[in-house]
Amino acid sequence: MRVWIDVTNSPQVAFFRPLIALLEARGHEVEVTTREYAQTVELLRLHGLPHHVVGPAHGGASALRKGRVMASRLRALRRHAKGRAYDIALSHASHELPLAARSLRIPSAYAFDYEWARVQHGLGCRAATRVVVPDAIPQPRLDRLGARAAKVRRYPGIEEEYYLAGFQPDPDVLSQLGLGAGRVLAVVRTPPEVSLYHRHGNPLFAEVLDRLGRDPGVRAVVLPRTDEQRRAIRALGLPSLVVPAQSVDAQSLVALSDLVVSAGGTMNREAAALGIPVYTMFAGRLGAVDERLVGEARLRPLRSASDLRIEKRDGTAAPRSERDPARLLDLLLTAL
Repeated sequence: MRVWIDVTNSPQVAFFRPLIALLEARGHEVEVTTREYAQTVELLRLHGLPHHVVGPAHGGASALRKGRVMASRLRALRRHAKGRAYDIALSHASHELPLAARSLRIPSAYAFDYEWARVQHGLGCRAATRVVVPDAIPQPRLDRLGARAAKVRRYPGIEEEYYLAGFQPDPDVLSQLGLGAGRVLAVVRTPPEVSLYHRHGNPLFAEVLDRLGRDPGVRAVVLPRTDEQRRAIRALGLPSLVVPAQSVDAQSLVALSDLVVSAGGTMNREAAALGIPVYTMFAGRLGAVDERLVGEARLRPLRSASDLRIEKRDGTAAPRSERDPARLLDLLLTAL
């Protein structure tokens, strides 16, 4: 079987990495398409995943430009796929793939775990053959996206528990960043400033950077999404901040940290899956997955930078549960 996977954002690399290994172990041929956005291409290279860069880069914050870029990339994806005889197309929040696949009569599965990105998910859910989501998302929220119950397949828990099952962190990531023992290690993820679903300012993020960046007992590794964010954070000149020049093994860094503070979503849930104390300062509307994690006290909403509990963590990280990634893959393949 020939499998087409489209990876359009950094977190999707982690999601698909174990699934690609499973597909290849089963004897299937996998081809990955991608675009230039954030650290997506860097991470594919870092993990040794062959890929084709197809179409223009991300459209930025403008809704009009996003629409134009999407139309251009759809044409590029169709040109790429013609004649390649794909049997199935798989994506995680890449709404362009099910649209392109449908026009080429290729069955497709569309996965996501945040239901309030209504524009992209409305397109992806309606075009896809199958929609795969965590069981925390209520069906009425999916109905509004065009994902009727007959099209939906659900999995228990969170996707991070599947792709991090059996995960062992690489301690070399600390030496690569010049991080030693003794100081509290914090990992900070920047806001998704160019995302359509994240239209709110986030002054709390600046407060968190200031508190962590001035604390001599802390080393705070800030993982930006764009070069513009990287330059702006470095320009602050805060002595305790570390801003990597390129992509790093973020999962290992999270697993070895003492706390995580994120204005996004994926890194929060990775920390929760690994049992790391994690604070969310996401300024948009919480999705059902994060609502459940907050209710289970696995994710802590942050209202003020002074509420951060900055201390060394006892023990070592281990995945909270041993979910089987094959189960997630099998749900995606029900699109056939």
